[in-house]
Amino acid sequence: MFLQVQLYSAIALTLLYAYFFVLYLKHWKALPIYEMAIQSGRNTEGGYQPHTFVSILIPVRDEKDTIIPCLHSILSGSYPSHLYEIIVIDDHSTDNTGQLVRALNLPNIHIIELKNHVQVIKNQPFKKKAIALAIEQAKGKLIVTTDGDCLVPKDWLTYIASFYETKGKRFIAAPVCFHEEGSFFEKFQSLDYIGMMGITGAGVQGRFTHMCNGANLAYEKKLFYEVGGFQDIDHVASGDDVLLMQKVAKLYPDALGYLKNPEATVFTKAKPTIKDFVYQRLRWASKSSSYTEFFTIFQLTCVFLFCLNILINICLSIFYTIPFAYIVVFQVGIKYLMDYIFLHTMTRFFKRSDLMQIFVKAQIFHVLYIVGVGFLSNIKKTYVWKGRVTK
Repeated sequence: MFLQVQLYSAIALTLLYAYFFVLYLKHWKALPIYEMAIQSGRNTEGGYQPHTFVSILIPVRDEKDTIIPCLHSILSGSYPSHLYEIIVIDDHSTDNTGQLVRALNLPNIHIIELKNHVQVIKNQPFKKKAIALAIEQAKGKLIVTTDGDCLVPKDWLTYIASFYETKGKRFIAAPVCFHEEGSFFEKFQSLDYIGMMGITGAGVQGRFTHMCNGANLAYEKKLFYEVGGFQDIDHVASGDDVLLMQKVAKLYPDALGYLKNPEATVFTKAKPTIKDFVYQRLRWASKSSSYTEFFTIFQLTCVFLFCLNILINICLSIFYTIPFAYIVVFQVGIKYLMDYIFLHTMTRFFKRSDLMQIFVKAQIFHVLYIVGVGFLSNIKKTYVWKGRVTK
């Protein structure tokens, strides 16, 4: 009986996995590439002229090595300097991050020392508090968030403001990619994350799931307060992006948009060690228990069970060569095919076709990582984030 159930579940999970990727591809291709009325660097007479004042929020903690390059990438952008401000929120840094920001002494860069507003409490996350405090003080109609270890392209803010002004979307998700990879492990993360960007865009387009990344996110200040800010989700260490987006989707589904253009992509670096990578993914997984969208939870659960099912069937094939060996070939073949088509599409769009060189090797690691992190997220309830042990 067990073997029969295992065979049927293997087939069902494999077909569901294939269905998800057909769905992702369909809606990603249906999502139009956004182009501005006129590209920056050309004669702007009679073309797009920005008018939205933007507040860029950057919560930081111990990021002395990355915050200045991050700020310089924003300051050297094409968006008019009189139409934006940068608010850096220093979350109890133990290095000289704050001093470096203040030393720039620029009129449109402000720094908030979180230690002057909240006290450190063990296992207490502060990112949402930092963002909420900055939003209170922000002058901009449009809030844009990124991270202190990110670099942005020249037209990044111009694309976001143009998309906001022309499309009327009040909550905008935009792509984030890794760059400057060295090892296979870093390239694996980059390939995996490019796939996540495709699922993000497809989900927004098809309205079947709502995911985003706070490293490249924009929303109206007014909208933030209309949905109650981080109320009811402030107990989760992470989720200043996805959980907020899901609140917006519930109340204002038409307000959501995805800015599909590689020139609007924010870049950061992959985690250098497996330990850092696992802690990052545990942090991401910690917010999944607060997801309110059934289809999002259903997808995540099915993908985990599918990968777990593959590993179980590999073990069973040792003792029951037929039919489990054939089932494993079927499952791995479908996974390989769907992942290849989807990732090939995504890497071409983001101009990273070079990452497909590690695709075969990455497939093995991907199954192990999905199952491993899935189990750990239910067992290990604490992780290290920004030098803190966080629940």
